[in-house]
Amino acid sequence: MYGEEKTGWVKHLDFTLIDLVCIQASLVIAYAWRFSGRLLFYEDIYVRIAILAALLDLVVVFFAEPYNGILRRTRYQEIRATFTFCILVFGGLLSYMYALKRSELYSRPLLFVYLFTSMFLCYFSRVSWKIVVRQRKLRDKNKAIMTVVAENDNVEACLREIAMNKYTNFKVTGVVVVDKDRRGETIMGVPVVACADDFLDYVRKNVVDEVFIDGNTRASSEALATELIELGTTVHMSLVHSNRLVPNRQLDNYGTYIVLTSSMKIATFRQLVVKRAMDILGGIVGLLITAVAFVIFAPIIKIQSPGPVFYQSIRIGRNGRRFKFYKFRTMIPDADKHLQELAEKNEMQGKMFKMEDDPRIIPIGHFMRKYSIDELPQFWNVLKGDMSLVGTRPPTEDEFATYEYHHKARLGIRPGLTGMWQVSGRSDITDFEEVVALDTEYIMNWTLGLDIRILFKTIGVVLSGKGSK
Repeated sequence: MYGEEKTGWVKHLDFTLIDLVCIQASLVIAYAWRFSGRLLFYEDIYVRIAILAALLDLVVVFFAEPYNGILRRTRYQEIRATFTFCILVFGGLLSYMYALKRSELYSRPLLFVYLFTSMFLCYFSRVSWKIVVRQRKLRDKNKAIMTVVAENDNVEACLREIAMNKYTNFKVTGVVVVDKDRRGETIMGVPVVACADDFLDYVRKNVVDEVFIDGNTRASSEALATELIELGTTVHMSLVHSNRLVPNRQLDNYGTYIVLTSSMKIATFRQLVVKRAMDILGGIVGLLITAVAFVIFAPIIKIQSPGPVFYQSIRIGRNGRRFKFYKFRTMIPDADKHLQELAEKNEMQGKMFKMEDDPRIIPIGHFMRKYSIDELPQFWNVLKGDMSLVGTRPPTEDEFATYEYHHKARLGIRPGLTGMWQVSGRSDITDFEEVVALDTEYIMNWTLGLDIRILFKTIGVVLSGKGSK
């Protein structure tokens, strides 16, 4: 029998509980320091802060996933991760206070003592608990005993990947080289315990819980796996060896096939549901703002340039899907027909057009574009599901027609109102390859926390007027 490894929040429940305790302890310490040893729970307003801090802790864990790879982090990497975690919780507390206009009720020295205390306690507790977990894994006498089966040319690379990590739930105690008799030798510290002819006999006579097969053909691997399973052994078959170019992978069932699925980014169902919920909520709020903007700017657009208030065009969405894209019109009605005349004045190197003093823009258009007011109708695209709040900007059909193979990578996710390159100084970026690199980086490193950070940065960019295109 093979027990599936714990995943998700269950896997890191210990660190979640440790941080929760540290956050609460930090509040108690800060309160006692500020009010001469009194307990936190003497005043209702601080009780609410304690409850909110616990909820914010769980929200950060849910969205930012701060424990991914925590056992592999160095102490310096843990400092950065811990500080980020504590600052996110602290920022949530401040947002609550200022949103309800109650910040004057709280002691500022207390809050900052809490912040620095939480950083210290969370970091110290995490590092200490990691030592305990690592030592426990090293001393674990219940680890599964694994034997690795590989060809002579691949055996060292296979052992380097499988046997060198000390903190796994298994221990590699032997290796079998199937195409050469190397019995009696040691490869990377692991003894060669059998060859192809006597391997099954070795399994029958010795303790072998699991076998990892890095076979040369699927037929031979499946035949060996069948015999090993009949011996009561758990078998792991290498379907494909993936390198750093495909870091995201998972096993899926398609009919009677078991396949290894790989993509630029594999998101969980929970993450996708939350992202869509954010889009729906943002789309509703955005459309209310759009309605106000329509009342203000629609008459001005009509007066300055007779024609429709809204601009519509076909844009390219996720993986090449076409959809109708909406904006407030900020150019003359037949602006697209004049684009070719301005092609030589394009300030963007590559498959995108950008011109600072575009003569097609109507007077009010400059103001609307500077503060991204023209983008507001795209909240309808977000609500419909054509776009997301955060993603990559959708190209026109003409731009898409000139794409090279690697350019399409930026369309591997639903396009967004804002994205990585928009908050990275889009007015200063003149090379389309840099846009592609930023969009690809966003897709590969996507998390819900990253989306939230980009949304907050976008608000700052728009309000400062640096978001003009």
